[in-house]
Amino acid sequence: MITVDALRKSYGDLVAVDGVSFVAGEGGIFGLLGPNGAGKSTTIGCISGLLPPSSGRIRVLGHDVVLDGRAARSCIGVVPQELALYEDLSAADNLGYWGAAYGLRGPALKRRVGEVLELTGLLDRAREPVKRYSGGMKRRLNFGCGIVHRPRVLLLDEPTVGVDPQSRVRLLDLVREQVAAGTCVLYTSHYMEEAQALCDRLAIMDHGRILAAGTLAELRAMVGERDLLRLTGAFDPDPVRGAVEALGDAGVVSADAGALLIAAGSASRRLPAILQAVAGAGGEVAEITLSQPSLENLFITLTGRELRE
Repeated sequence: MITVDALRKSYGDLVAVDGVSFVAGEGGIFGLLGPNGAGKSTTIGCISGLLPPSSGRIRVLGHDVVLDGRAARSCIGVVPQELALYEDLSAADNLGYWGAAYGLRGPALKRRVGEVLELTGLLDRAREPVKRYSGGMKRRLNFGCGIVHRPRVLLLDEPTVGVDPQSRVRLLDLVREQVAAGTCVLYTSHYMEEAQALCDRLAIMDHGRILAAGTLAELRAMVGERDLLRLTGAFDPDPVRGAVEALGDAGVVSADAGALLIAAGSASRRLPAILQAVAGAGGEVAEITLSQPSLENLFITLTGRELRE
């Protein structure tokens, strides 16, 4: 339902999205996982027609978003990272406005506004100005405005940023309900736990590029049996890197004067040898953290940094 082929978006010398390609199908959730600045929101903007691609091609239900933009946009619902609400209006009026923008009228619009208010848990506050709402209530209404016209493709850009745990659970349930109805969902997040809980397929994105993509099981398999070992202290990066990698089956993901990140098989068993190699290269270790293979480890291995950095 969404096909992105070699998408590139640049602003002068700044390349925000660099050759991104993926396919998202009906009744599933395709996740774009990456830190702030990875290019996720720019990708969403290009798919929705808000931003013109610099090159590449995007199709939504077969409609080219550049050549046949009106038809493509009619199929899409967007829940942006920034709240797209009129705070002086009520929830019902906000939903009515967005529903009318997509062509709903009369009894059909009124009925659908009531359905969405009930879905989002806002029916009892439907006539209050949105400016009186909590942050979580605004997020739920923001979601409701994106689905009021029953889109077949739903673009969700960090929809749970800054919400309380109860509202987050409700929002994730709303996403699942849309998928159960056959909607294709594209979900961007920098929350690892959300991506793992929701998405059928995932792409790890950083600096405008997709670094790895697949099902959760396929991505975890990329980590293999290698643990992630973080050493903090004082290091001369180049000699330490050479000493560790000389051990075999141990690779330095990143190294600087204060921290060393090592991917190694059976790292707990090999820890004495690794520490000896680091010390032999002049390193001084102050703290050690060991983590088992995980999606987070894959991200760190691919990018050299943690997801929220």
